[in-house]
Amino acid sequence: MFEKPLGMRDTFPITYEKIETVRKTGREFLRSRGYDFIQTPSLEYFDTVGKASAIYNASLFKLVDSQGNTLVLRPDMTTPIARVATSKLLKEKIPLRLAYFANVFRAQQTEGGRPAEFGQMGIEVIGDSTVFADAEVIITAITLIQSFGIESFKITIGHAGVLNCILKDYTESDLQANTLRKLLVDRNYVGFEEAVESFHLPKTKSDALLQFIDEATNFVSIEEIEKYVRKNDALEYMQQLIELINVADLSKYVALDFTLSSHMNYYTGMLFEVFAEGSGFALGNGGRYDGLLHHFGSEVGATGFGIRIDRLLEVLPAEEMQDETVAVIFHEQDYLQALTIANRFREEGKRVTLQSKKGLLDEEAFIKQFGRVVNVSQEDLV
Repeated sequence: MFEKPLGMRDTFPITYEKIETVRKTGREFLRSRGYDFIQTPSLEYFDTVGKASAIYNASLFKLVDSQGNTLVLRPDMTTPIARVATSKLLKEKIPLRLAYFANVFRAQQTEGGRPAEFGQMGIEVIGDSTVFADAEVIITAITLIQSFGIESFKITIGHAGVLNCILKDYTESDLQANTLRKLLVDRNYVGFEEAVESFHLPKTKSDALLQFIDEATNFVSIEEIEKYVRKNDALEYMQQLIELINVADLSKYVALDFTLSSHMNYYTGMLFEVFAEGSGFALGNGGRYDGLLHHFGSEVGATGFGIRIDRLLEVLPAEEMQDETVAVIFHEQDYLQALTIANRFREEGKRVTLQSKKGLLDEEAFIKQFGRVVNVSQEDLV
């Protein structure tokens, strides 16, 4: 009777209010930076959004409508926004700066504590292929996190092109490169080393890969990656990106990680993850996904990020207990007087609960919820 579908969660009042505060703060912040909010349907066609999304097929919630079409509950927000942008919005305005606050759905095969529905907040910059758009996205992510009062966090940045170049140069087949890439998606560094050994590569190649995996998460400067990869456009792009972040005086929040890879296969360039003290998981991730727009018939560039609301709540600074909550308790004959008192408090901006004494089963437990209690019948403050 009390069970919920696998991975589904109830949101209780305290958490709900925190989410609303996050929504308000995030909306005001992003709108002030030129982003327009958009909302897409919870249901999309499998043949469009479902297939274009990088979310694994087994994680999609599928339904069939009355016409026999297969639908999916949206598994992410980037793909639906790409659909909307390419079908309509790009004809009206380019570049687009769009923002969202919405729930997405990912089916879970086992409980494992992972939610099957969770909130995301994020942005998409569509129609700008320059390094300045990527810098804007990263700087916006940093300053958005700061707007919530969080200071102890890092953004780790990599580049799909740089990693692909390294894996291709030091392996001898696409199968080997893809095997190593998947291990990096899973953060399985031990498995990476074991796979390199099992490939029986020439010693120069295997040594280079093993040294790369040992050093690549600790690079202090972009120049340190140059010994593993030949000069190319991707590397120059990253150098420009880091310079722009330095100009914004935000480099202390950024770390390089050229092992960074994602199961989101539409990331074609720069990609990043956000980590904060207090959570063992990434708060969010983002990057450049020009390939996704191509799926919808558009050849423009796109970049953006999404933040997990549930993980953001874990690291928000603790709020001091508010004493602005008031309970006005009354006997039946004192209702009018109680209503007058309650309205006066409300005009002062306080949150007021008006409660008849007759309706209380446990008055002592009830009044513990409030910073101030007014008992109208006795006209005293408790």
